[in-house]
Amino acid sequence: MLIFFLCMIGNSLVCLIVVRNRQMRTVTNIFILNLAISDLFVGILCLPITLADNLITGWPFDEVVCKMSGLVQGASVSASVFTLVAIAVERFRCIVYPFQQKLTQRQAIITITFIWALAIVIMCPSAATLTVTKDEFHFMVDEHNNTYPLYTCWEAWPDQSMRKIYTTVLFSHIYLAPVTLIVIMYTRVALKLFKSPAQLREGRAEEDGRRVYRRKIKVIHMLLIVAMLFTVSWLPLWTLIMLTDYGNMTPSQISMLSAYVFPFAHWLAFFNSSVNPVVYGYFNENFRRGFQAAFQFQLCLAEVPSVVQPRRPAVGRHNRVFIDGQSGQPQAQDTRRREFCGQEKQNELVLEDID
Repeated sequence: MLIFFLCMIGNSLVCLIVVRNRQMRTVTNIFILNLAISDLFVGILCLPITLADNLITGWPFDEVVCKMSGLVQGASVSASVFTLVAIAVERFRCIVYPFQQKLTQRQAIITITFIWALAIVIMCPSAATLTVTKDEFHFMVDEHNNTYPLYTCWEAWPDQSMRKIYTTVLFSHIYLAPVTLIVIMYTRVALKLFKSPAQLREGRAEEDGRRVYRRKIKVIHMLLIVAMLFTVSWLPLWTLIMLTDYGNMTPSQISMLSAYVFPFAHWLAFFNSSVNPVVYGYFNENFRRGFQAAFQFQLCLAEVPSVVQPRRPAVGRHNRVFIDGQSGQPQAQDTRRREFCGQEKQNELVLEDID
């Protein structure tokens, strides 16, 4: 439940910050917004179903939910990793080749559309083969020794070799190849940043150039942590999947893995969907300010009285001093601002460009 709430609250705040602040609508942040949306899909549609599947022995839903859960979960994960690759490519082009034309917001949106289309297409074979069947050799027993049929949601491939081929395609396309590309591009970016920082100043004043250089370093640190967390979080699950298909394991060994190891690997993978907003808030001042402003706004709503006394402007003060409607005493405008917990400060929040 903690992972679910962190996933929902954190990624919702990321979406809200990027959408509501024009200064945050850069190409990199648009990709981060898409990453948060895909993580929200995982939290809304995959976490509760996986929780029910782990707590209740067998599959408690119908075949439509089985297919949709597999499709949405697979497409969300694929969109996440493709978005991480897109971010790495965009950072690579911006820093290693700074004089090339940068990606526009329209091009970024077109790229995101292509990412989701590719993610859905690559997961269609899995959704097509997912089915719910009754297990003829196992059953469930309650505390009164009543027996119930056991149903499972699984991929019913016509041939086991086809399943192995598809597993290999998924592993190479949504884990191995993307992670390799991300490592190569961020390695090139790191070498460029640390080897020739003067080239990144692009003719600006020296102090301004240092500020831009430090900001770029922070952004790369944040994106590297996001990519590394994805790699580590999904590695156990992919290892188990490949081991199940290629390890020539006995049915009892597979049952043992399904009962004890697979749930942990699933929750570690889902943890990745909830930890990204924490990384943004820790490494990036823009998101940290946005999170603080959002929480401050909620506190202000709780503290501001529901009925505000009417006020009329004092004559000859150009609205700088207000007359309290109840006591008739002058009331300074900065006092009024303090009553609202700095709510207007939130509206005046200026966020730096992440690019």
